[in-house]
Amino acid sequence: MRKYFGTDGVRGRVGEFPMTPDFAMKLGWAAGQVLGAEGVREVLIGKDTRASGYMLESALEAGFSAAGVNVALVGPLPTPGVAYLTSTFRADAGVVISASHNPFDDNGIKIFGQGGQKLNDIQEQEIERWLQVAIDGGMTCVSSEKLGKARRIDDAAGRYTEYCKANLPGHLSLNGLKIVVDSANGAGYRVGPAVFRELGAELISIHDKPNGLNINENCGATSMQSLCDAVLAHQADMGIALDGDADRLMMVDHTGAVVDGDELLYLLAKDAKRAGYTGGVVGTQMSNLGLEQALNGLNIPFKRAKVGDRYVLEQLNATGWRLGGEGSGHLLSLDHASTGDAIIASLRVLTSLLEQQATLYDAKQGMHKLPQTLINVRYTAQAGHDPLDTPAVLQAVALVEQQLGQTGRVLLRKSGTEPLIRVMVEAVDADRAKSSAQQIADAFS
Repeated sequence: MRKYFGTDGVRGRVGEFPMTPDFAMKLGWAAGQVLGAEGVREVLIGKDTRASGYMLESALEAGFSAAGVNVALVGPLPTPGVAYLTSTFRADAGVVISASHNPFDDNGIKIFGQGGQKLNDIQEQEIERWLQVAIDGGMTCVSSEKLGKARRIDDAAGRYTEYCKANLPGHLSLNGLKIVVDSANGAGYRVGPAVFRELGAELISIHDKPNGLNINENCGATSMQSLCDAVLAHQADMGIALDGDADRLMMVDHTGAVVDGDELLYLLAKDAKRAGYTGGVVGTQMSNLGLEQALNGLNIPFKRAKVGDRYVLEQLNATGWRLGGEGSGHLLSLDHASTGDAIIASLRVLTSLLEQQATLYDAKQGMHKLPQTLINVRYTAQAGHDPLDTPAVLQAVALVEQQLGQTGRVLLRKSGTEPLIRVMVEAVDADRAKSSAQQIADAFS
């Protein structure tokens, strides 16, 4: 079991443990001990636009240096950009300082290994072992001649921009398309608009003026209303929303309707099959049943992983498949990027639309999302007692599943951060989903 690493690195409120400069320095040192033993000599560090990124960047730099590991600083850059540059700069590892879609007063630290892949559980557990050594007062420092050095890479954003642009085939252009891009005042605020503008689109850029405090604030992939309004106001062909670190993608069609990660994954899978892809698709426990049904209709195999893009990637690696993602907008297309990349995913969608001469609205029609209700039920933790195993709950679940048959789905899962049971029900209509979810939630009382 990992104590500090969650599904997406170490995360928390800035100024409170573990998001303190002292902890970040010790985490850098611990990571340096583990990665250094694996041959790592340089780590590339990027960040999003949170004000706290400067503090945590300096602390991590000190920790890596004390462990004898060099550091290359790239400044604000999307998480997938750091993963890409970690590979192309031949850095041995990468670090992203970001809390993704969270508010500005949270932050997080994610670590990539060689090739831009996220660390595996064993590596993270070993880092935590060394981290505990540091927390207990055992942090050391290499001799002065072996200290890690730091350098700054000034053209990182330009290099990543060119890499993204290369994902639109050369025979295609965005000329004639009016696109609104919402950068969430985050890490993609420069790269995102530049990519679409340089590929020929008539671009309207919104939420592209980060001040360290406004990242994800009523904007981006987790707050879509302003993008929907902008698409309608400008009579645009579509809208593209990034989240704070630009690894999530949500889109808006010309009618102002949101197109979420499940629908985008369906579009990518349908296009891949048309191009000869014979593999399947990995979603999560939370993927809409409508996605599974639509893929079944195309004879595309579908598997569900635990919630979290790292688990989607694990399942992809296990099956040898190339496509996966989450309804929240984490989309993996391993033929084009080693991690979730909102800009590249949007270019894959655009490629499909251009080649099919279809609108986003038309392309999504093959999938029908089922209404979904989610209820959070708080419980009191008791030793030896699992609220999911109580007879009343088991009976309620069995009854609802019998009533829904093949037309719906039930999912119960514990929150990883607080004593909550998440009760999710999908059904053919919203009223049935709501009443069924409430029927199960009542069984916990």
